[in-house]
Amino acid sequence: MSIAKCLAGVLLAACLIPAVAPAREVDDSYTVGRRFDQYRDKYPGIAWPVVTWQPGQSVLFDRPYKTTDARDLHLDIFRPARPLRQGIVLVHGGGWRAGGKSHFYALANLLAQRGYTVFLPEFRLSPEAAYPAGMIDIGDALAWARSHAAEFGLDPRRIAVGGASSGGQMASLLAYAGPSGLFGAGGERTANALIDLDGVLDFTTPQALSFENAAGDASPAARWLGGSYEHAPAKWREASAASHVRKSSPPTLIVSSGIPRFTEGKDAVIAALKRNAIPYRFHAFSNAPHDFWLFDPWLPQVAEQIDSFLASLSSPSEPATR
Repeated sequence: MSIAKCLAGVLLAACLIPAVAPAREVDDSYTVGRRFDQYRDKYPGIAWPVVTWQPGQSVLFDRPYKTTDARDLHLDIFRPARPLRQGIVLVHGGGWRAGGKSHFYALANLLAQRGYTVFLPEFRLSPEAAYPAGMIDIGDALAWARSHAAEFGLDPRRIAVGGASSGGQMASLLAYAGPSGLFGAGGERTANALIDLDGVLDFTTPQALSFENAAGDASPAARWLGGSYEHAPAKWREASAASHVRKSSPPTLIVSSGIPRFTEGKDAVIAALKRNAIPYRFHAFSNAPHDFWLFDPWLPQVAEQIDSFLASLSSPSEPATR
């Protein structure tokens, strides 16, 4: 074989090898198992939820919803047997640096059994990209759910956004600031309801700063926002959902563990919602862990709270979700 033919063969083989995405740092410090071990002696009766399926339910795993410069981002879709017209995008927690969409599987399953189509997106965390990359990602996930609503039998005007812990903070920020265009085309980032599960609503209060900024530039929030409050105050203010509540903000459900630091800013949010005659509901557990949505006996109560709240909302075409 001639040298020219050999080189041609090598080039052809190189073209046939799929491009490999560059390696990226993954933080797996936040896991359900570690949290359970942390809580088992402190909360008698805490238990892992058992996930069971109803006939007709289905799940679509790892559907790509956007491509960044480095990789594809995916979402899982929990589909009910008899869908309502209401969908929910749920943003996982993990301190803006860890966690995964599987942490919401148990809750998504219960909500699907109540008729909701639930979208669970992955998004870029702080080890991969700083704020606002993750916000843009979940905004794109919401836009994807709206643009694919007909495929799932949903009303694009009835897609709620929710999240837990840091995911609750992100969902709140998207719900209140997304329509302004801060994280992409505003009209596509409009939710008909917000569900905040123990997510901080204002980073800048003294109470919030005493926890979220406790380690300065090494704090999880600081690593996400590009520096401590002293070094990046404008971003800490911009990322505070409470400062974005407007007359057009969506109805809001806040579910708290009862530990005040995790819903810091709720009083200002509730005051603004009241001022603008926007429906809201606040529920606080007593003696519950921060990650109450992961475990029994709190998990089914969270599903009930979300279902009851969404069912109470009217829509442009129907008097209520049910």
